[in-house]
Amino acid sequence: MAQVQIDLERLKRNLFSLAQFGLNESDKGIYRPGFSDVDSAARRWLMDMARAQGFEADLDGAGNVIIKYYPNEQSYHQPAVLIGSHLDSVPAGGMFDGSLGVIAGYECLCVLQETPSELTKPIWLIASSEEEGRFGGMFGVQALTGNLTPHQILTSHDADGVMLSDAMQAQGLEPMAALEAKLTPSKVFCFLELHIEQGPVLDQTGVQIGVVEGISGVFKWIVKLIGKADHAGTAPMEMRSDAFMGLADFAYQINRIIAEDGTDSSRITVGKAELKPGFAHTIAGEVDFTLVVRDMSEEVMEALSAACRKALSAIARKHKLMFEYEQVSWLTPVQCTPAMVACIEEQAAQLGLNYRCMPSGAGHDTQFFTEITEAGMIFIPSVNGISHAPDEWSHWHDIDAGTQLLLACVMSKASA
Repeated sequence: MAQVQIDLERLKRNLFSLAQFGLNESDKGIYRPGFSDVDSAARRWLMDMARAQGFEADLDGAGNVIIKYYPNEQSYHQPAVLIGSHLDSVPAGGMFDGSLGVIAGYECLCVLQETPSELTKPIWLIASSEEEGRFGGMFGVQALTGNLTPHQILTSHDADGVMLSDAMQAQGLEPMAALEAKLTPSKVFCFLELHIEQGPVLDQTGVQIGVVEGISGVFKWIVKLIGKADHAGTAPMEMRSDAFMGLADFAYQINRIIAEDGTDSSRITVGKAELKPGFAHTIAGEVDFTLVVRDMSEEVMEALSAACRKALSAIARKHKLMFEYEQVSWLTPVQCTPAMVACIEEQAAQLGLNYRCMPSGAGHDTQFFTEITEAGMIFIPSVNGISHAPDEWSHWHDIDAGTQLLLACVMSKASA
């Protein structure tokens, strides 16, 4: 099939337009958390643009935007090639994480609509909801792949105590309707996701494309160390129940835990911490913090979980604290489908792109789609490996190459 070219300028315009949703002028970061007003506004913008272009566009019960392109009448009766990523962002995030996969996927739909082809299958773009972890993460694709439960919908909350069900209702969504978003596996042919690497490997080695072989597992805890608030001037050091000292001790233990129970791919992160009552002249009576742990092996994840519990329990005893934790999410590591890995490699070679096969240390929508269909993932370089920050950036020539590769893979799969 003849090579079809994407319109990079249109892709740029759409990426910059999407970046305006949640842009903070003071730090230039993007604040678009799942099931927020600005997240919903971005979804409406995408659907309006797609409908104006002549595509079918709908919002399912889980908040996923699904945009459908049917190349001909025959394709209405065929399983769909799915592409896409997520629209939500972390606080003070960048403009490419998730957004690139959605906008590049939309560009593929536009190019295919404008170009005569012999495709036999429909192509659906998925802009998934709540991937970044405000309520545990991967909510949209869990709904699409049948991994969502009523218990999860009713009990999930964010680090500030906002319930998932309340956040959904505030955006006009009926929480239990998310259970109806499940895709019938027989209607899905495959799934492809384009994403920035969010790490330094491709950028430092000068490789254009990462062909993802597997995706790291991840679990998230919300931890409480509870002591006793007291006067900072009158309470002797040896008589304190200082919750902050418990957190400081645990932070010091992280490298030891990885060395003893982890691997080279293990990651342990305390990303958010809050001292209570949070006054300069008062000893912290409580500290609440998030703990996120990743590895490519579920067995190693289990070992790290046990090691973290053991360390926190010992630290709590040492500092006369109570230790409590809630496991918000547990995502198992997965391998991408070998046939999809081979397809991406083949198309990259045909386009003359240099590539390497590699794991993903971050979780992605792709990992849930591996349960219902063939699924694969394409990485492009992140400048200096930076992501989840306002200065996240990828060069336009790399975005062009990655989107062109995504289009080639879609055309190959949609004509198979």
